[in-house]
Amino acid sequence: MEARTVVITGGGTGIGAACAQLFTLQGDKVFIIGRRAEPLQKIAQETGSIAIVADVSTATSWDENILPQIQQYTDRIDVLICNAGGMGLGTVEDMSDQQWRQAISANLDSAFASIRGCLPFLIRSQGNVLFIGSLASLAAGPEACGYVTAKHALIGLMRSVARDYGRQGVRANAICPGWVKTPMADAEMQPLMEQHQFSLDEAYRYVCRDVPLQRPASAKEIALACKFLCSADASIITGAALVIDGGATVVDLPTLAFT
Repeated sequence: MEARTVVITGGGTGIGAACAQLFTLQGDKVFIIGRRAEPLQKIAQETGSIAIVADVSTATSWDENILPQIQQYTDRIDVLICNAGGMGLGTVEDMSDQQWRQAISANLDSAFASIRGCLPFLIRSQGNVLFIGSLASLAAGPEACGYVTAKHALIGLMRSVARDYGRQGVRANAICPGWVKTPMADAEMQPLMEQHQFSLDEAYRYVCRDVPLQRPASAKEIALACKFLCSADASIITGAALVIDGGATVVDLPTLAFT
């Protein structure tokens, strides 16, 4: 397969880092982008990808910083993976205006600015964009108003891109993972670990106790699904939101009492 240019936002840890490993392994030229230099440089050294330290949530950053750096190496972009995200915890009452804006910026503005910056290249290459959503794109977890709202909106953005640019050969899809063992999820386990004196593995087993497969995904498992959706094997798939959750969303909650 001809080597492609793959751009991954939030590429320093978790799913983004796992994608960088898989895509570079198959011979693609991979650019990983994020705000923190240290994890980006670590993954770049491990994989041979190219690290760009930048804020992906603004057009200015793309126009003046990110794209010029990419164009030092190549004039094409074949795949964009919008993985940057996080923040947005709290209820409507709890969240300040600043926290709300941070959640929208981290999860939604980052994807919007990224696709807008890369779109001319993706049209030329008839490439594709993959949005990293969440089960929070489909349902509401507790006290995560900003995150849930932004991740729901991410699916709308994906569908709009698929609808508007499919005739120009651009595919757009999303994945919606459940629990995945990543540094961000590890941090979310801390309250359970403190409350119940759990180890990290015990906390993951606890939150997955009603999931049919009864375990979280690894970042590599999610990256493998990303690799498929961005490949020629998925050439007819666009506008899809692939749920990767160990079966969590098939569970009928009112019947859990009978389990």
